[in-house]
Amino acid sequence: MENIACPLCGSASQHYYTQGQREFLQCTLCLSVFTHPKDYLSAEAEKAHYLCHNNDPKDERYQNFVSPVTNAILNDFSPQHNGLDFGSGTGSPIMKVLRDNDYDVVEFDLFFHNNPKLLLQKYDYIACSETAEHFKEPYREFEQLKNLLKPNGKLYIMTDRFDPNRDFATWFYKTDPTHVFLYHEKAFEWIQQEFEFKTISLNKRLVVLGL
Repeated sequence: MENIACPLCGSASQHYYTQGQREFLQCTLCLSVFTHPKDYLSAEAEKAHYLCHNNDPKDERYQNFVSPVTNAILNDFSPQHNGLDFGSGTGSPIMKVLRDNDYDVVEFDLFFHNNPKLLLQKYDYIACSETAEHFKEPYREFEQLKNLLKPNGKLYIMTDRFDPNRDFATWFYKTDPTHVFLYHEKAFEWIQQEFEFKTISLNKRLVVLGL
C-alpha cells in the first residue's frame, strides 16, 4: 500500500476517510488529517473557487469573524509596528480594521495580491486567517512565516482545528475542496518545537506563536 508522508512533519500516514472521490489521510505523529495529493485542485480551479467567495472587508459580520485576530494584534502591538496579512484573499477585513486604527500593515496573497518583494521583508506580526488549511506544503509555509518575523514577533493563525471527537462525516470544514490540511492541536505543538517559537497559545480557532 502506498504511503504518503505528512506534508507537515514528514511522518507516515494512514487512510482516514473517503468523501466521494476525495481521500483523507491521517498523520501517525501530529495526528492531522490531510487530502491525498491526487485530489488537489489545479491552481486555476483553486483560484476560481476563491472567486466564488463574497469577501467584503466592510461587512461587519466578516470583521467580527476575524476579530479574534484583529483584537489580539491591537492588544499586542501598536501602530508603530509593522505587520503582514498573509493569505489576505480578494478582500481582507483584517486589513480594513487594522488600517482604520492607523496600523502599518500590508497584504500578500498567492492569487490576488502576489507581491514577492513583501516576502523579503521582516514583520513584527503576521496574520494568517483562514489560510493555513489551504497549505499544500505546510512545512515550507511555516518555515517561511517564521523567517518573516522579527525577534519577539508573533504569528496569528486562525483555522478550524481537527478534533477526533467531532463527527468528521458531517464536519463542514472538510468539504471545501481547497481545505487540504486540517491541523490537530498536536500539530501546532510540533510547529512550536520545530521552528523554535518560544510561546504558544491555543484559544478556540486562534493559535498564536511567539518568538
